[in-house]
Amino acid sequence: MEVIWVDKDQAIGALILLGSLAGIGIFTWLLIFYTTIILLLTAFVAVALILGILAWIGWTMATIPPPEPIEAQRLIGSSDSTISSVTNSPSMAQNADPAAKDRQSG
Repeated sequence: MEVIWVDKDQAIGALILLGSLAGIGIFTWLLIFYTTIILLLTAFVAVALILGILAWIGWTMATIPPPEPIEAQRLIGSSDSTISSVTNSPSMAQNADPAAKDRQSG
């Protein structure tokens, strides 16, 4: 008899598959014998999960401070390499500032 080795991810996937199939069977059996209470509980859990996720999103948005505007970072002199390399680039400076072209030519 040959032993078949599987990855940890494959084993977890097989357990999830078997657990899901068992859950479908149990849910079906419960629906047959306890229809009303199972449907009420299922609807409650579904709505509670959706509203719970929305509450979590709302809490996160309400408690995390907004990011600093990009223009304010440039004025303060941010040490971000992307911003400093773009503003220090001669070609970008010429394209960004039309007055610079007049100063160089005249």
